[in-house]
Parts: sequence; structure tokens; C-alpha cells
Amino acid sequence: MSNIIKITLSKSTICTPKKHRAVVSGLGLSKINQTVERQDSPQIRGMINKVGHLLTVE
Repeated sequence: MSNIIKITLSKSTICTPKKHRAVVSGLGLSKINQTVERQDSPQIRGMINKVGHLLTVE
């Protein structure tokens, strides 16, 4: 059984590179303090590492 990760957008994507905004929307986040649950996988971990300064992960 795989683990579930809770990802919350904690900072705005204004003034961030276009690629970072694309990664955030790829995770399913659009508003500050919005939380999504994703299964733990290497792809999701890579996305989190790319924009980790904008996110809070549980």
C-alpha cells in the first residue's frame, strides 16, 4: 500500500518562473492554502523538490 502525501500551496506563484507555475498547476494546486492529496511516487517527489519553497508537505 502506497503512502499518501498532503501538499499545501503556502506561497504565491506570482513572480515565479513559468516552469514553476506549470509544476504547481500540475500538482493540482491553484490557490494559496489549497491542499491536495497525492500518492507518493518518484514523479510527485521530483515535482515537490522543484517547487518546495512554495509548498508545505505532510
